[in-house]
Amino acid sequence: MNAEDVISKYYDTGSRLYDVLVQHGKDVAGMAIDIANSLPDHSIDNDFIVEASMLHDIGIFLVDLPELDCHGNHPYICHGHLGRELLENMGLPKHGLVCERHVGIGITIDDIKTHQLPLPPRDMSPITIEEQIICYADKFFSKNKNGSSRKKSVQKILQELEKYGHDKALQFQSWIEMFNNTEVSDYNKLKFN
Repeated sequence: MNAEDVISKYYDTGSRLYDVLVQHGKDVAGMAIDIANSLPDHSIDNDFIVEASMLHDIGIFLVDLPELDCHGNHPYICHGHLGRELLENMGLPKHGLVCERHVGIGITIDDIKTHQLPLPPRDMSPITIEEQIICYADKFFSKNKNGSSRKKSVQKILQELEKYGHDKALQFQSWIEMFNNTEVSDYNKLKFN
C-alpha cells in the first residue's frame, strides 16, 4: 500500500495542505521507525508503522483549521475519528484505529464525558505497541502552514499535556522510559513508497 496514493484521494497533490500532511507524516514515521528499531524485544510491523504514520492525520481536511487551509465543519479534535472512518471505508481498519487513537495521548470515555467532547463515546487510547509508538512520535512534531516541521522538546510536550491532566503527562513519561527517549536519527533516509 502506498500511503501517498491514499492521501491523494482526499488532498490535491502539490497543494500546501498535501505537502504539510506528507511532511508531518514522514517526520512521525522517521521517529517511529527509529523507536521500533530500538525495541528488539517486541515484534513490531515496521511497514505498518510507516503506513499508519503517514496516514494518521488524513482526517484534517474535514476540520476547521484555516491556518492549515482546512475548511471543514468539525473541530480539530475530531480529525482522528473522522480519519478512522475514511480509512475503514477504504478497507484499512487497523490504520484507521491509529488515526482515532493518536489524538492527544489518547482520549478516554471519561475524558469525552467530563469535557463534553464532540466525539463518539468510546475509548480512543492507543493499545498496540505500534499505536503507542506513533502517538508518542507524533507529539514531537507540529504541523505548520509553510510545510516545515518544528520538533518539540520533551519538556514542551509535558507542559502541553499537563493542561489536559497530570495523568496525560504521566502516560507520556511512561513512554519516554519505555522508548528510552529515542530521538530522530536520520528519518529522511526512509523510503516512503
